[in-house]
Amino acid sequence: MNLTKFITPALFITFAGNIAMAQIMPWENRRENDDNPFTQSAKQEVRKGHLLLEDVVNGNLVPTRGSGAIDWMKDGERYSRLEPNEATGGMDVVAYRAKDNRREVIIPSSMFIDKSTGSHVPIRSIIWSNDNDKVLVYTNTRRVWRYDTRGDYWVLDLNDGTFRQLGKGLPESSLMFAKFSPDGNNVAYVSQNNIYVENLPTGNIKRITDDGSDTIVNGTFDWVYEEEFGCRDGFRWSPDSKYIAYWQSDTEGTGTFDIINNVDSIYPTIMHFPYPKAGSTNSAVKVGYVSATGGPTSWIELPGDPRNNYIPRMEFIPESNELFIQQMNRQQNTNNVWIASLDDNAPRKIFTDTDAAWLDTNDNILWLNDNNWFTWESERDGWRHLYRISRDGNQIVPITKGDFDYISPVGTDLKKGLVYFIASPDNYTQRYLYSAELFGDGTVKRLSPANQEGQHRYNMSPTGKWAVHTFSNAATPSIIDMVSFPKHQSVRTIEDNADARERYKALGLNPKEFVKVKSGDLTLDAWMIKPVDFDSTKKYPVIVEVYGEPASSTVQDVWGGGDLWNQYIANLGYIVVSIDNRGANVPRGREWRKCIYGEVGTFASEDQARGVQDLARQYSFIDSTRVGITGWSGGGSQTLNSMFRYPDIFHTGIAIAFVADQRTYDTIYQERYMNTPQDNPEGYVKGSPISHVEGLKGNLLLIHGTGDDNVHYQNCELLVNELIRHGKIFSQVSYPMRSHGIYERPGTTLHLRKTMAKYWLDNLPAGPR
Repeated sequence: MNLTKFITPALFITFAGNIAMAQIMPWENRRENDDNPFTQSAKQEVRKGHLLLEDVVNGNLVPTRGSGAIDWMKDGERYSRLEPNEATGGMDVVAYRAKDNRREVIIPSSMFIDKSTGSHVPIRSIIWSNDNDKVLVYTNTRRVWRYDTRGDYWVLDLNDGTFRQLGKGLPESSLMFAKFSPDGNNVAYVSQNNIYVENLPTGNIKRITDDGSDTIVNGTFDWVYEEEFGCRDGFRWSPDSKYIAYWQSDTEGTGTFDIINNVDSIYPTIMHFPYPKAGSTNSAVKVGYVSATGGPTSWIELPGDPRNNYIPRMEFIPESNELFIQQMNRQQNTNNVWIASLDDNAPRKIFTDTDAAWLDTNDNILWLNDNNWFTWESERDGWRHLYRISRDGNQIVPITKGDFDYISPVGTDLKKGLVYFIASPDNYTQRYLYSAELFGDGTVKRLSPANQEGQHRYNMSPTGKWAVHTFSNAATPSIIDMVSFPKHQSVRTIEDNADARERYKALGLNPKEFVKVKSGDLTLDAWMIKPVDFDSTKKYPVIVEVYGEPASSTVQDVWGGGDLWNQYIANLGYIVVSIDNRGANVPRGREWRKCIYGEVGTFASEDQARGVQDLARQYSFIDSTRVGITGWSGGGSQTLNSMFRYPDIFHTGIAIAFVADQRTYDTIYQERYMNTPQDNPEGYVKGSPISHVEGLKGNLLLIHGTGDDNVHYQNCELLVNELIRHGKIFSQVSYPMRSHGIYERPGTTLHLRKTMAKYWLDNLPAGPR
């Protein structure tokens, strides 16, 4: 599964980021016979720190401002963004100069008018041509699984002012991933699993693949590639604009899953789609190339069974007609790198990366010195570092060195020979900017200000001279400024969110505290949130918010909307806690992340149990007789494992959108961390909550959406069936036709949050003792 994404991936949803605060009512302010705080909300006086759940769900309590979607322009000195024009009701494209913030409307909203209706075309996003003479407008979008990747496209020619819709004659909102050819004369896009090329001077549309169907997918991907490899846009223009290289997926033979919709018509309708579950048959995927004017496709002759190997990445090498292809084996522990020339379908293998556990895809390849070197991220020395590799694969030289993880790239300054990246050697909950020389000795230099402890993000210009810099921490809303490099000098503030800081401060909440806990000899990062009326001489119940899977982390010192949902829960009379167990995706080195290979679910629940016990040993105000746990997706799975495997430690749990049986989740995600069920049957049994239901002693609430295309509602039904077989009493709430995020349709989020809060109050006695 892949997170961004939701910024998240598949098995991770955080409560903190999008939920503001519910009605804060300290335990002492509730009468003992109150059923729950919501029934009394209309009678209560709204005052500082006492807010309504409806305000929380609306997200308006601590509104923050961002920099908006910023696109750096080709010159690297200006960036553009969309801004509403109040006078016309449309959107202007505005450019800002980095050094002095000089503003210029470079495309007025009047140029985005549909001449047939006289109305502005709504703009979801825009794409510039290489010469900045034309703009693609994406509009009328439709959701495909997680994201709106299907819609309509219009093209604006800035030379003559013409503005017209592309894809005439094709179904409405069916175009995907439209992009200009490098020379700007054509636009290619996908519609109904075929690739089209539209010539801009003539308007002629040419379909260049003919076999797209319900089972043959050209230029885009099936569900599992999209979710777990982040693959959506499935074709690439060659640098000379003459060819298009693309992925093709043959889903025939892949197991299909049905989702039944019982709520939108008198008779049910069925959504039927390919979904390969762990150990089952994958789609057959291959890459090929075709002339932009049409003709037969030439397929790259990669070795191996296309159903038992993956092709997660494929790009043209700059200024060449050569493809750089990454091919992973099914176990995802070997990545073979190939170069294929368009005049020779037999590729050359130049490099192989391996790992005893698993490998991640390399998404940020940079070509250096006339394409004689390329950059590569690897954990080969026990830490994730950036390397440069010679084109023939014979030389592998570290660009960064040290006992720390290279987390993610930010940008480069090729003139100065510098690469900028995020790392955090000393505090795994934080993130800072570093630089290194591309052809240096591996020495790195921290650039983020020493007085800004927390997390830093950067949107860097293509020249590496400027960046929009965002700083925040758990108690500080985002502060955004323009910085110049290589000195990281702040030029001006773009947004300081001073009002948000004051509004958050006025709520009078206890700040999130970062602490350390022990699991055996291992030290884990954790945080806790205390009620506003906290009394250290008394004992409080604890609610653990868990994720625990290797896709992400919950213990991060970054602004998450003020953690207002967790603050609300705390102020019902609980201490809310989160712990990053072994395997969490944090920069603690390869061994930390990959020690859980083949054991997903077992180490996580063990660390959560030991961590809570150690917390109680450290802090006398922790009541170890009242411990709850909750999580979403992978966190729902860890909630179940913790409740079933450690029933004397966890007394009440709320599991949301969980995987009950790891065999039911998809091939790419589950096999990456667990191998196949055929090769690791014991691991699948040990790690699956459904194997341990006989251990349940406490109170358990199951929540799932019946329309979840990711973690199927089947998991809930399988678990319920097993709980019944063992005579276990539990509660369940199913949300009809809600997806993995359980947010669609009116009233859903408010109902979900009310349900959770009421369950805590009814089943885990709140307040100090």
